[in-house]
Amino acid sequence: MSLLQALVDTSQFLDDVNSLDKLKAILDPDILEQAFKRAGVATVRRRRLPLEAVMWSVVGMSLFRNETVWDIASRLDISLPGKNKLVAPSALVQGRQRLGYEAVQQTFQILAHRTFTTQAFEQWCGLNLLAVDGVVYRTHDNEINRHEFGCDSNNHGESSYPQVRMCSLMEVSSHLLLDSAFDGRHAGEMSLAQQLLPSVPGHSLTLFDRGYYSLGLLHSWQSVGEDTHWMIPARKDLQYEVKHTLGKNDAIVTLSTTPQARKKFSELPENLTARLTSYQVKGKTYRVLSSLIDPLRFPYDEVTEVYTQRWEIELGFREMKQGMHQSKHTLRSKKPDMVRQELWGLLLAYNLIRIAMIDATKDYDELSPTRLSFNLCMRQVIAFFMFTSVHSASKLPAHYEELLNTLRLFTLPDKIPDRHYPRVIRRKPKKYPYKRKCQSALN
Repeated sequence: MSLLQALVDTSQFLDDVNSLDKLKAILDPDILEQAFKRAGVATVRRRRLPLEAVMWSVVGMSLFRNETVWDIASRLDISLPGKNKLVAPSALVQGRQRLGYEAVQQTFQILAHRTFTTQAFEQWCGLNLLAVDGVVYRTHDNEINRHEFGCDSNNHGESSYPQVRMCSLMEVSSHLLLDSAFDGRHAGEMSLAQQLLPSVPGHSLTLFDRGYYSLGLLHSWQSVGEDTHWMIPARKDLQYEVKHTLGKNDAIVTLSTTPQARKKFSELPENLTARLTSYQVKGKTYRVLSSLIDPLRFPYDEVTEVYTQRWEIELGFREMKQGMHQSKHTLRSKKPDMVRQELWGLLLAYNLIRIAMIDATKDYDELSPTRLSFNLCMRQVIAFFMFTSVHSASKLPAHYEELLNTLRLFTLPDKIPDRHYPRVIRRKPKKYPYKRKCQSALN
């Protein structure tokens, strides 16, 4: 091999390391390989723009929300081998179409599963705390998106902007997303929640919003794995029969299922046993229904306090929509498949930041991932991807450890106990001043 050829090969190797290995510090290349195979897009053909670089650009679309696709490639140092190293926007567009959304979905799901099974999370009475809730994203208003996703409608017709309804499963002590399912506006959140059943881990308690009350769904959730439990606020018109009491405000009850529910859920029995717990906060009575029927393992005082953790998933949605998505009115993609790819890329980018926050706090008992500022950590992770110059794979652990040390500096102040935010309507500002009566008319 000539010296000139050796220098060319070395230059190409350094370009590949600089553009992709910073992502490998958080995202294992084996995960990408598995995801590409499951999605059916893996190929032995060596392309100038490999799928790994395209995946990197999809993640970058969520990290750099205000940047164009070409600027994202420049910021993340995605370059092509050979003389012409600049990536044309059309090449990235074609690369996204070649990658598809299923490869990004598989990458997100494999990474989430591996992280949850290899990391230690805070537990409650021996159970991992999970939460399920839904969120809506708007897409560009065009005919194909309206046909694919649908819109809100009222007496005056359809509203602007097609919408995608998403339902997510989150581990509340770290805000790590375990899985998500989304579909058009017509899809219900309970039907999307059923798609999350294969991702429910054993020895867990899932906290639901009151809108998810369905005995078929709750029974399926309890039966999907070993020691899987649920908790949901009790409806005001809840029909039940007391089986026996555990205390003044605590009882084991029997719930009757309807023939329609048993027809939809074939394994649903005629009666379900649950626990109905009542408690008061500042004079207001609350009731929660759960599958935690063992009073020795799940004491009354513990049961009355755990449901407040459900709010953590709302904070996670805020981090994604206001922090990463920067409260933009719509997603940037214009076609349905690219919308799905962008959403999976958003979830993947969110988990990558959350994983870095988990790594930063796992050896520090006084810190937890939710006690770090997400926005500041996100900016530091973005800076790591942009400005860290890596020309040797052996230096990656040192650079990544320096990133973790920096993340630990972004500790939030302690939460104010019993902080209350009443639901009020803010007065909208008026464009024009109020008309005042003429002084002469009053006289």
